[in-house]
Amino acid sequence: MPPAPAGIDVWSLAFGSVGVVFFVLLILVFFSLTSWTIIIWKVLELRRAKRSCDEFLAAFWQAKRLDQLYEEALAIEGNPIAEVFAAGYREAEQVLQARTKGGAEDTNVLTAELSGVESVERALRRAANHEISSLERLITFLATTASASPFIGLFGTVWGIMNSFRDIGTQGAAGLAVVAPGISEALIATALGLAAAIPAVIAYNHLQNRIKILADDIENFTADFLNLVGRHFMTM
Repeated sequence: MPPAPAGIDVWSLAFGSVGVVFFVLLILVFFSLTSWTIIIWKVLELRRAKRSCDEFLAAFWQAKRLDQLYEEALAIEGNPIAEVFAAGYREAEQVLQARTKGGAEDTNVLTAELSGVESVERALRRAANHEISSLERLITFLATTASASPFIGLFGTVWGIMNSFRDIGTQGAAGLAVVAPGISEALIATALGLAAAIPAVIAYNHLQNRIKILADDIENFTADFLNLVGRHFMTM
């Protein structure tokens, strides 16, 4: 029986690449490793944030004194809703202090109440936008990896195939032994590009969904806190 043909060692071809193809492979490895680092970090971060937010919301609705809850919120790290609450509470305290000092000088009580609620709302919105932006930090790198990696890999493949045709012209032969190594090396770039892009796009969609859930929780909390502030101002 004739001996079985030796298989092509993919890793040897990858590490044995030179020139442009090797540079392309390095870029794709960088994209892949960085993406996986971001994926793991963001998954853990969002999981902790969601758990912490749920615990804070339960404490918020059970709290009898918001000033005590405010002190607790200042000590919490990585909790978007606690940060939003702290910003809103500080603004509400400043508004109440200003109204207390103003006293009888306020000629239009309703206007003052509406102005106070609007000030608290602006503070809440600013804090919410900042927290959502913080949650979305580095997510765009996954989108970049998902969109760019296949094209970078394709570029490496095209360049490698061009080199294979050049070798054919140089050696004057078009046998499989001449063509196969170069084409295999070139196709590794496409495979690595897809290997970097597929996890990135899946993780990007998953993380965006988790961030949307947290953003909805922040939005709902903002509305509830504004209702409490409005009722408090109206009863003063």
